[in-house]
Amino acid sequence: MTMDQSAPDKNGRQRLMQSILDHGAKAFSPEAAGNVQGQAKARQEFDELLQGIKTPSLIAALNVLIRPGHSPPWLRTKLMEALALVPLRPDGVRITLEFVFSVHPSSTVRATEAAVPQKKGANITLEALTMASNLISSPHASVPSEAWYACISPQLLELLDGVQGPELVKAASYIIGFGILGRKASGAPGTPGWKYLAEPILHAIKPPLGRRDGTKSDEEIIDLSKDKVLVNCAQLASALRRLQSLTTSHPNPGLCKRLLYPLLLPLWALSSWPNTRQELNDQICTPALELLKIYLKLAGSSGTLFLLVHHLGYVGGLNFKTPEWVYKETENGELRIVETAHRIGSHVGDSPQISLLDMDNKIPKLLELVTAIFSDADIATVFLELLERWLNSSKRTKITTVLIKEEETEDQDPMTQLTELKVLQAMMSRFPEKLATQPKHILSLVSQILAGQDDTANNEQEEEEVAAVALSLLNMIVTVPGFEKSKVDPDIITSIETSLEKLSSKKASDLSQTAQNLKLLLKYRDELDELTAASPNSTTTTAPTARQIEDRKTYSLAISYITAADSPPPVKSEGLNLLSNLITAQSPVLDIPGVLVLLSSLMRDSEDYINLRVIKMFTLLASSRHHPKAVTRELLDHYIDAKETETVDSRLRFGEALLQVVDRLGETFTGDLAKEVGDALLNVAGRRGQRPKTEARQKRERDKQMRQKKKNQDLDPDMDMDEEEEDELTSDEKAREEILARIVSGWESRRGTEDVRIRASALSIFSSAVETNIAGLGPTMLYTAVDLCVSILRMETDMEKGILRRAAVLLVLSFVRALDKARSERRSSTLGIGFGMAAQQDILVALGYVAQTDNDGLVRQHARDVIESLENWNVASLVGDNASNGGLLGGIGTGLPRLAGLVVDPGRSMSAAHVARDGSAAGGDRPGSHPRIEEIE
Repeated sequence: MTMDQSAPDKNGRQRLMQSILDHGAKAFSPEAAGNVQGQAKARQEFDELLQGIKTPSLIAALNVLIRPGHSPPWLRTKLMEALALVPLRPDGVRITLEFVFSVHPSSTVRATEAAVPQKKGANITLEALTMASNLISSPHASVPSEAWYACISPQLLELLDGVQGPELVKAASYIIGFGILGRKASGAPGTPGWKYLAEPILHAIKPPLGRRDGTKSDEEIIDLSKDKVLVNCAQLASALRRLQSLTTSHPNPGLCKRLLYPLLLPLWALSSWPNTRQELNDQICTPALELLKIYLKLAGSSGTLFLLVHHLGYVGGLNFKTPEWVYKETENGELRIVETAHRIGSHVGDSPQISLLDMDNKIPKLLELVTAIFSDADIATVFLELLERWLNSSKRTKITTVLIKEEETEDQDPMTQLTELKVLQAMMSRFPEKLATQPKHILSLVSQILAGQDDTANNEQEEEEVAAVALSLLNMIVTVPGFEKSKVDPDIITSIETSLEKLSSKKASDLSQTAQNLKLLLKYRDELDELTAASPNSTTTTAPTARQIEDRKTYSLAISYITAADSPPPVKSEGLNLLSNLITAQSPVLDIPGVLVLLSSLMRDSEDYINLRVIKMFTLLASSRHHPKAVTRELLDHYIDAKETETVDSRLRFGEALLQVVDRLGETFTGDLAKEVGDALLNVAGRRGQRPKTEARQKRERDKQMRQKKKNQDLDPDMDMDEEEEDELTSDEKAREEILARIVSGWESRRGTEDVRIRASALSIFSSAVETNIAGLGPTMLYTAVDLCVSILRMETDMEKGILRRAAVLLVLSFVRALDKARSERRSSTLGIGFGMAAQQDILVALGYVAQTDNDGLVRQHARDVIESLENWNVASLVGDNASNGGLLGGIGTGLPRLAGLVVDPGRSMSAAHVARDGSAAGGDRPGSHPRIEEIE
């Protein structure tokens, strides 16, 4: 687009803004307040004008007009209200998001992007996303919340579909999950936010009574031979896709549990649907399985697994025994939800039965899910509950301990018993090593089963089947490594040995030999372990405690959640929670070097929520007793980046973590650790840092950009877009934008020097270290730091070095504050730090010059503040301890009760003030003595 072609568009925008101002003046001008009828008509015309403007043009025009000086104050309020109501337009949410992302200061992270309109999508940062979420999720005061969410919810749900791009899917997920459903006022069940955003998704997967698919039929006669469709296949697939986007785009484990808990059985039914076509598997089954895995990882337990086993053949409905609706596959391979009341006819109330073929197909899928999600303890617990349930329902043994509720065993249908038995057999054949994690419970159950063999059974064959199961369980436990008979209840061992003796005596039984072998193995089990331990070639190990076993399971689970490539954000966040709990408990199972490497790799992630969590975990590790040096050195290595492998953003994140770790260490930040950190920070902040790899990379990027620019300079139709945007700005604003562009472009390292942002952050971290524990750094390092700050203020006066000079001034202020704090705590003599008048004068001269001549307003203001603080501290140093009232920042007190070298107390009677050369009083309090003053050096 040439300048001549863009001129009409510029004039059009100017005319649009002028038209808004003219109509606004007629509608809201104080001069027109007397003409009520005319002003009402003018307001109507003003509203019609705004409604007729396209949303992108309107939001751009209003954004300019609400700036100070562009519109009268009485009109600016109305324009701000019109801008706040933009999300209520049919495309208002999307346009608002795109506008915020394009103009937010944090949306440009590279110098090449600074102050340039982004034509191919903005870089969406957490700050910009939070601002956009606040604008869209908070109803305007003039609009009821019901109407607000009713307008914006269809737009947000449409963005979840991904038609507008994956970045807007993440944005919509954040707004819905954190801005609306994450708040009690708008996200609790019954609130407008839940009604318009959560219920449309949940009801399309698990419809309430009376739900229809929304398609209307003109036929008055209802064909009872056809299904009444509640949700069609497209709606079901759309709901699953939206729910997956909402739960996986951002970490909100609490919201995931709230949304997925009601859908536990529907998700199981959809994910285990048999013999599906590839298209149906991609649209329905796979998303349902991923959602089910997310919930089980976040809130899975033995009770949840037991629920899935009991409802293995769930096909739909709110009532399990008499479902009101079911999932049904059509002839053309589509899965939909249909109503059952008019189809079952006389069979209403019958429970849908699972076929043996479906049972054989679903059990392996259930065990695959169990293997991927649940711990060994949960699997063993469910196995024991199923086994006891089967034994009770069959009435083959007398078991005294019943873990299940009595009402659950009543009226149990044979198909449910068969389902449990098949699941039980599959678990025994697939998880023998996992079931061995509960030896005490299994041995107790085996003891009860074998003891029941003493009673007369109606069916000897059934009795032997039950005994065979018990012997298999006993063999599994006794042969597992680490089993110790001495740690088992002696009564249980005695009962088992007695039962084995009786079984082995039955020569006609097929189990007699097995019982005999197990009796001998159980009798000599501990003796075998002792012989093995006594062997010269054997190595003995101490068995881990129950706490260590549980911590190892938690640690393994956390690492798998964090490192798995397909872990969605909520699951990864749960893994960080588990690891954080182990760090807080100082668990000995933690591999500290491995954890540090893992956390460092996560710091390179572009997601802010991960970075913030990892920084907190670094501080937790550093505050423990044994790991502060390891944590600090790990962070320092990545921050210095000697191999030049980190990006600037990554180094800044490591710097933030280092800052918080130093703050957390407090007075323990001393010795070699403080010296190592201080030296590294001062080296980074200095001017002599050279990064040859960075210089070579910058040269390659510049050459590539020049070639690309030369190639596209005559082909890009949007080359003048920045000039079009600048036309809307005043000359002062244009000048300010140019200055900002120069500053941002100057931050990057030039000719291989250190990046200005990194240097400024190093000074900031050092400032925090000074205030945290000035004594730990030592006088030599402090003098070097102050000298570096003065050199920066004097020599690095470029405009882009403003942030560096600010950090230098604030470091001097931190130094003075630390000295004042030490003086107020009466620790000055122990610091060994001298800050004489010559050094103060040099700093005051440098700061005074900066306060008058620096081209950065914040630098000048900071310099004036430090000068004032330094002068106050100098006065406070002369004043005695009685004059100190809260230190330097708290004032120097009233009056002049004591000065070093001279006692002045006008409130008392005339008393001698004999002061020796060292400033100590000699006889100044003797009554009746005359004043005596001696000259001192």
